[in-house]
Amino acid sequence: MTIIYFLLLLSIIICIHEAGHLLAAKFFGVYCYEYAFGMGPAIFQKKGKETVYSIRALPIGGFVSMAGEPDGDEAYPDVVVPPGRRLTEQKRWKRIIIMLAGVTMNFLLALFLFSMIFLMNGSYVESPKPIVNSVVENSPAEKAGFQAGDVIKKISLEDGTSMTPDTFMDMTYFFLQYEGGKEYYVVERDGQTLELEVLPEYNEQEQRYMIGIVGGEGTLTKVNILNCWKYGLEEMWSITKLMFTTILRLFRGKGLDQLSGPVGIYNAAGEYAALGITAYLFLIAQLSLNVGIFNLLPLPVLDGGQVVITAVEGLIGKPLNQKFKLGLMGACWVLLIGLMVFVTWNDISRIFS
Repeated sequence: MTIIYFLLLLSIIICIHEAGHLLAAKFFGVYCYEYAFGMGPAIFQKKGKETVYSIRALPIGGFVSMAGEPDGDEAYPDVVVPPGRRLTEQKRWKRIIIMLAGVTMNFLLALFLFSMIFLMNGSYVESPKPIVNSVVENSPAEKAGFQAGDVIKKISLEDGTSMTPDTFMDMTYFFLQYEGGKEYYVVERDGQTLELEVLPEYNEQEQRYMIGIVGGEGTLTKVNILNCWKYGLEEMWSITKLMFTTILRLFRGKGLDQLSGPVGIYNAAGEYAALGITAYLFLIAQLSLNVGIFNLLPLPVLDGGQVVITAVEGLIGKPLNQKFKLGLMGACWVLLIGLMVFVTWNDISRIFS
């Protein structure tokens, strides 16, 4: 069953992404050759007014082919596209909206799923503010000088990664970045700002590193159809902050061993599905949000990179040199393929270790 959960997860996220491009393209009158669920040879096709809707043999993702894109034009050379209906013939701001429509749909999917999860649960625990409620006796935090009532303003790791927590949950997410070494805290106490240095200790019972500070009680709130969206947004914001922190660390060469790829997602799909529908939907929401954020990176083969190129061409008043663009895209593909190989090796290494 794990393979089914894995393929369903990927297909939902990617097809929703591509549906965003399709809807925006059609809204602006761009001719779309095909919208496909899956990859490989087509096993079912139905022609709409213009667009062919397909189900393909390999249920991994999907795509939309637009007039004006090289792949689409090559796949449908006999289709006569009316003048002004190609993507390349649209105004730049329209093209940018079409490019960003995919990640927008990923964000909307994540928001919808997070909100529905909290609605199904019927309640939401709002994380307390990052204020120390108590300090565990003989813990690293006590040795470092933490006291009850300390307001945590900033946390930094030895590798330079830092964050400003809004809630205790932000701190919990941030501690996932910990790879050993000291942690540095800026706290506010009785109107004074103090800097504390602490070395976390591994807790065998919890199976994680801890410093020994305890937060206050979370606030339990009843969730209904009106307020579930607020809590869905709060969850998205917490994960988004963690995602950006992770990306910044990767650019500094930190946290590479924590990256996971298709093999890791495959294992997670089975594990989360075994925990129930709520956990599985939570995984889909998380990955949809991560896919949206990742696609905003300014790499030429991603939506964010295409937006940057389109904006630069608008600023200079002419298209960039085609050879230059192809060279950038080629280099980007090499980088992404290398990254995919690396994260797959990471996943396999974890399995055998």
